[in-house]
Parts: sequence; structure tokens; C-alpha cells
Amino acid sequence: MIRIFALFSLVLFIACKPAPEPIAFGKDSCHACKMMMTDDKFGAELVTQKGKVYKFDDMNCMLNFYHSGKENEADFAYVLVIDYGKPQQLIDAKQALYLKSEAIRSPMASQVAAFENYDLLKQHKAEWQAIEMSWGEVVSQFK
Repeated sequence: MIRIFALFSLVLFIACKPAPEPIAFGKDSCHACKMMMTDDKFGAELVTQKGKVYKFDDMNCMLNFYHSGKENEADFAYVLVIDYGKPQQLIDAKQALYLKSEAIRSPMASQVAAFENYDLLKQHKAEWQAIEMSWGEVVSQFK
């Protein structure tokens, strides 16, 4: 009986663990603006400690929600962005590298692209005449 209870508890614990979900481009809609997510080089995702997943098509949609107070910022287990250099791949937003430029045509005009690879960021920085930004600077831009 104790083994059954222990196994049930373990399954329940694993089932309740928050986890990111892949964004289904062409199917998922942005939580904020309700537009269908179609550009796989842009997007973001917030996952709460309780496992609620919010998907966004652009940095400004995600950060407007992030600052809205609808969820406490400390309650997010994951804050993720799409890596521009690897479409559809979610990366840790707080560790990502960012570029901002008028040449960046993001879905909701944030003009921000996220990167995991610094060499790729440098290549696009020159091409787009962009400025580099940290997570803190990006967050401040959309307060």
C-alpha cells in the first residue's frame, strides 16, 4: 500500500512540474494581441510555477503582460524567447542577447530580436545597424 501511495505521489509530482511548450506556429495565438503566431524567428513564452503557459508573438506583447501585474514576476518558472538564429527554438530570455533596430520587422513592431550565439548577433548587428541590449535594457524599454 505504501508503494502504491509513493508511486502515485511521484506521478502527481512529475505531472505538476511546470515546463515550457513548443510554440505551434500557424496554430497558436498570442495571449496579448490574439494574432496567430506565424513568424518563427520571433516569439516568447512565460510559464508560471503552477504550469500555466502564456505564448506571445513579439517581445512587446510578452513584456507588456510581464509588467501588467496579472501574474507576479517572481512566479514565472520560465521566461523564454525565440532565438532569431534558430527559428522556433526557445531560449532563456534572461541569458539571451538582443538587438534593436528599425530594420528588424517583428510581428508587433518591437524591433527586437533575441540571439543565443554572439557571433551571429555581431553579424546581424552590422547588417541592421542595430544596438546591442541586455535583458534588463529590453525589459526597461517596454515598461
